[in-house]
Amino acid sequence: MVETKNNNNNLNNHDYQHHPLLSGGRRSDSKYSHGFSNSQILSLTAMCEAFIPPISLPENDNVDRFTRSFYAASGSQFPVPQEVAEKMVKRYPSDALFLLKIVLILLSTKLGTLLLCGTICFDTKWPFIHSFSDLSVTKREKILQKWSNTPSSYIPLRIVFMVVKLMCFYIFFTLTDENSNNPSWEAIGYNVKPPTRGSDKPRKERPLDKGVVEPKKESDDTFLTLVKSKGLEVEDSDDGFYNIKCDVVIVGSGCGGGVAAAVLANSGHKVVVIEKGNYYVPEDYSLLEGPSMNELYENGGILSTVDGKITLIAGSTVGGGSAVNWSACIKTPNDVLENWAVDKKIPMFGTDDYRSAMDVVSERLVFEESGGRKRCRGAIVVTKSSTITRKLKFKARVTIAAAGSLSTPPLLVSSGLTNHHIGRNLHLHPVLLAWGYFPPKPTDTTDNGKCYEGGIITSLHKVKSNEDPSKTSAIVEAASMGPASFASLFPWISGADIKDRMIKYPRITKLFSLVKDQSSGEVREEGKVTYRLTEPDKENLRVGLREALRILVSAGAEEIGTFRNDGQRIKCRGIESSDLEEFLDTIAADGGPRSRCENWTLYCTAHQMGSCKMGCNEDEGAVDVNGESWEAKGLFVCDGSLLPTAVGVNPMITIESTAYYISKKIGQELRKGKF
Repeated sequence: MVETKNNNNNLNNHDYQHHPLLSGGRRSDSKYSHGFSNSQILSLTAMCEAFIPPISLPENDNVDRFTRSFYAASGSQFPVPQEVAEKMVKRYPSDALFLLKIVLILLSTKLGTLLLCGTICFDTKWPFIHSFSDLSVTKREKILQKWSNTPSSYIPLRIVFMVVKLMCFYIFFTLTDENSNNPSWEAIGYNVKPPTRGSDKPRKERPLDKGVVEPKKESDDTFLTLVKSKGLEVEDSDDGFYNIKCDVVIVGSGCGGGVAAAVLANSGHKVVVIEKGNYYVPEDYSLLEGPSMNELYENGGILSTVDGKITLIAGSTVGGGSAVNWSACIKTPNDVLENWAVDKKIPMFGTDDYRSAMDVVSERLVFEESGGRKRCRGAIVVTKSSTITRKLKFKARVTIAAAGSLSTPPLLVSSGLTNHHIGRNLHLHPVLLAWGYFPPKPTDTTDNGKCYEGGIITSLHKVKSNEDPSKTSAIVEAASMGPASFASLFPWISGADIKDRMIKYPRITKLFSLVKDQSSGEVREEGKVTYRLTEPDKENLRVGLREALRILVSAGAEEIGTFRNDGQRIKCRGIESSDLEEFLDTIAADGGPRSRCENWTLYCTAHQMGSCKMGCNEDEGAVDVNGESWEAKGLFVCDGSLLPTAVGVNPMITIESTAYYISKKIGQELRKGKF
């Protein structure tokens, strides 16, 4: 459907207007709909202040006004707590919200504070016991530290600690004023050009404008006319439906759905792609972390497994994962192809046609000098709407589910499919993060060398297995994080510590250890993902994390650490190798926040695979070796959920190649009149 071109200067050219939804700014509506009571907001405000307390710097310190203002800023300042509450209600699951609200109510009372916080709320003066908000910031900090570090009966409070901490820092570092600026950015050295607004210049036609239908901009009547103008046959039925006829309807426009749409449209078939996300092009992007996460990622980038252990990053826009991934283009490893073709008995992966498909999709992704334009090949893309009162019914010869590994299984389950593999076998390529601080050199007077500048992923390091050097235990790559994402995930030790750390943000490099997981999870209901890490995968993550830390030391980091809740770190300038090894021996793949251990960590994943895996028969897979459902003729799956196992490297090329191969087969069958 789309051929990607690239010009690195596009995002720094201000001759265009950024998309309003990606431009930040103050809320247009001053009213909040979170439903928190005044007492709950008071407790939440007190927690936010404890996470980000105001700190006075000595007057004789040689610091600029931006730094002084940053240290003086507090998480209690309006509208941070209100925005935290609003975002939590929109993004967090109901069980987490229920727990949070109960805790906030209890903290608003003296007895409730005594129950949850212990004797620290005692005082020698009347009234002897204080509610949480009446305690000093220092005491509130100690309470939060206790919730984070104490296992066993404190697990519910650790969950509350985690959800408030994540959202507090996310809001604090993404909230912008009417000029799309955040007052803390100057102090932490985060410089992004503000988005342009209200340009008088007419917008250039977007690459897919002739093929995109955005129902939210239409009424019932104009929508009907618009769809007909695209060459589709539409019937206005008496039962409240618009019946739209086409050859192929594809749900999802990511790495799988986008490729399938391109192949089938180029073959002359009428293709409709249904996408719940909005349509943006590079010229729309503002580089603002908050609105970009909100618009381009599933659940605004705030999604995790049900136990809160693994943060799930998945695209939710036209282009899906291909629009937001870090452009790591790696072909399917030979050993993986052999395993799938021979052991899993899926012939596709042993064919020359599949290898040719990898070459084709790789060539289509090659950067060319064409001003960032894309070429539409004739598919129609329909995005989500809340303004059309009629329901849409698509009558197609072939239906392709390509909503991604987190959404395709719930779609199939809700459609009545019952194969027991649907939603299971979910692989995530779990990741653990390491960081290294590289202080600026005294001779460095330029603005270069900031962690958010330059290439995203420019190299990949394979960590060989000690037991079998021919095998890879983990891979190490660099992570790209805006300040809000970094602060949200970084371990909180105290308010002063996190502010000291954020001042160093531009010079902190993040590396991650990624494993080809044998572990698997399940997703059969939208937004509810379960996953359990096996001990071998934990060991491989540990090996990779140790290697990432060694790389940072070798590169000259002054200080290194992990994202474990206790702030595990070590100064390493001039460190003896024996001392470094002693520190590395403490590195582990710890449990998540629900683990009954003092130390815990958060995992991340940007790769989801295998939840509707192909198989040689119904007992081996959710669909057959051509991606077709065992239960419904003409229903195909064409995304990362098809893959039989984890790939072990960034899976974009593998997903696109699989989609290319399968959609070619579908096109051939359509021409034969099979469907």
